[in-house]
Order: sequence, then structure tokens, then C-alpha cells
Amino acid sequence: MRITRFVDADGRQRLGADRGDGTAELLDGELYSPAGLRATGRVEKIARRLAPLDPANIFCIGLNYKAHARESKMDVGPYPTVFMKPTTATIGPGEPIRIPAATLDGPEVDYECELVVVIGRACRDVPAARALECVLGYTCGNDVSARHWQKSCGGQWVRGKSFDTFCPLGPVLVTADEIADPQALRISTRLNGLVMQDSTTADMIFPVAELVAFLSRDTTLLPGTIILTGTPSGVGFARRPEVFLKPGDRVAVEVERIGVLENPVTD
Repeated sequence: MRITRFVDADGRQRLGADRGDGTAELLDGELYSPAGLRATGRVEKIARRLAPLDPANIFCIGLNYKAHARESKMDVGPYPTVFMKPTTATIGPGEPIRIPAATLDGPEVDYECELVVVIGRACRDVPAARALECVLGYTCGNDVSARHWQKSCGGQWVRGKSFDTFCPLGPVLVTADEIADPQALRISTRLNGLVMQDSTTADMIFPVAELVAFLSRDTTLLPGTIILTGTPSGVGFARRPEVFLKPGDRVAVEVERIGVLENPVTD
């Protein structure tokens, strides 16, 4: 199922099954309930899409694509590199990414296309062999990053990636039964129509199942926890000349079988 959270023509927030034509069939039930969601047969027009969920927690993985690790000139250790974003960074499709006033030394805000994992039930100490059983589904994400904060101010990864609007999600949540292998998906970023990143999740160093297992060690992952699984090569800071987001830009993240998450950039 392709689940969309949206505002209808009367301003009401709805949850529905996306029909691919600008409408959705309304769903009853709770997203994380064992009983699941039930189709109602009632169809509403999508006036505005929202992020497909309000995350309980946001875990992020750095340096998880081989080519990106090489372009970053950073060594990958035996464990995933983990940081977090606040849930207040979340925005939906079409909402503007805002360049923070707190950015330092000129342009520095970068894009990062990512496959996002959505945990569907509380889990702890899950072995990798069973980790995908805990996954409700997948969506697209953009790990927007202020590079000077991240790299030049004492390694402030969380600070540099936590400003408001720095976690776009969407356009839909695709349930896990429709994506049998999360390691076989094309992933890309387009900036103003120009392809900047183009890769496949097969290039991940730590696959989705290993990430869920690692993060759940002695740690409860709540329903609605999301995991941004890393970005492929082609990010702005690694280019020569460097390419950073500026007001007036449009950045589009696409993941195969999920769709396109597009956001404008404002000051």
C-alpha cells in the first residue's frame, strides 16, 4: 500500500491510500496498530501532502555508501556512524527548506537523498535475520546539512543537520510488502532539474537489516522511529566547484518504487 497523509479541500488532515491521480481512498484505523489500516471506499482529493508520518525518533547514518565514503575521503569503521535529528526538523513535500540565519561563512547548506526506513512495532535486540519483520515501510528523505557546522565547528554533526526544515520526508509511505529487497532501489537527487546524485541502495556498506539490528541493541525502537540510511556520492561539498542550496532552488529526491520528494529552497 502507498500511504499518504494529506490535507483535503476542507482543510482536514487525512490518511489515505494514494491512487496516483491526485486523490486518495480514506483509511480507517491506526498506522501502527496490529489490526492495521482498513480501506473505506471513500475518495478525497489531495489538496496538500504532508510528511507521511510524525516520527517518534529520527536516527541517521553517515558514510553508508562506498562511493560517498571515497568522495568524502573518510574512513569507514567497523560500525555504522550514527547521529540524530530532532523531530522538529521534519517537513513534507512542497514545504520550503529554509536556509538558516545561523549558517556560517557563506553558503554551506547541502542536499543528501536517502532511503528512509519506518519502524512499525516496538523492537529491541532484533537479529539482522529478522530485522525486516519490524519495518512498516519506506519513504524518501533529504538529510539537509549545514556543512560548516558539521565539519568545521568541532564536528557538530547533530547541530549541522538539525535546523528547522532539515528533514523533508515523503511523498508517501510504501509498505514493506511492496518492497521485497530494500537493497535493490535506484536513488537520485535533482537540483533545478540537473541530476546531482544517481546510485543504487546496493552500494550501502551496512544494509537496512544490519542497521535495524545495530540500532536496536539494548535500545527500544518505538513505532514511528525512522532511520535515514545514508546518501550516495554526488553531494555538493564534494564537487569542484562546491554546490550548495540557495533561495529559489528546487531539490528533488527520488527513490525507485516510492516516488519523488520535491522541496523549494527559501531564505
